[in-house]
Amino acid sequence: MIIRPYVGITDFTNFEQVECMQEIFKQYLPVHSNRQLHVGVMMSYKTLHGIKTKWTKAYPPKDTIADIFGSDETMNCLHYADYDAIDLFQSLAQAISFGGIGINALQLDMVWPDPGHVASAVHASRKQLEVILQVGENAIEQVNNDPQEVVERLRDYEGVAEHVLLDKSMGRGLGMDAEGLMPFIEAIKSAFPDLGIVVAGGLGPTSMHLVVPIVREYLGISIDAQGKLRPSSSALDLIDWDMVETYLINALHVVG
Repeated sequence: MIIRPYVGITDFTNFEQVECMQEIFKQYLPVHSNRQLHVGVMMSYKTLHGIKTKWTKAYPPKDTIADIFGSDETMNCLHYADYDAIDLFQSLAQAISFGGIGINALQLDMVWPDPGHVASAVHASRKQLEVILQVGENAIEQVNNDPQEVVERLRDYEGVAEHVLLDKSMGRGLGMDAEGLMPFIEAIKSAFPDLGIVVAGGLGPTSMHLVVPIVREYLGISIDAQGKLRPSSSALDLIDWDMVETYLINALHVVG
């Protein structure tokens, strides 16, 4: 599997949005860049199982996800959120199935999920998926905010995850602390040179400067944006696609 860096947008709800952003991506992608557009769609344990939640109106209906993943030119990623990791194998396998034939990536918005259950669910899907492990605020706190302890936990995911996402904001639009993330990036790159590294946290149309110190230091870093793609910064609200367009253009200018 060839691991390519990406520019991510999370919270697509229909294929027309994908087509629009894909055209902008192609127009502004620097010549010779191998970056791809990451199309992020949210699902949680509760929305998967039809349990009432505040996210029901914010996430697309599960039966529409396969249509959103209609392009074979994008990284079509299902972001599956379950911080309690309930029935992990069965739920993950079911969630992946709603991605249809177009899904080619899976992000685990969880706290150190069982790697064996993740691997089994991906294997059962019979799909070739790039797995992105979110290492968010809670996951980092569990290992005492220590980069070397993060590395030791990541050893359990060798052969399971192709990317690790460092995100202390976790969709809340909190500004990225680049200096605080760089010791984690350095430790992970030293231990796992082939692992794709993604950073997120407060990135949007007017805040790409937050990631500049990281991009200057580390080539091939991927980025993702969510909360700051709407005026309220709340992931409960729908994305403002004018803001997304500006973010995408500025992101490609910064990360190349």
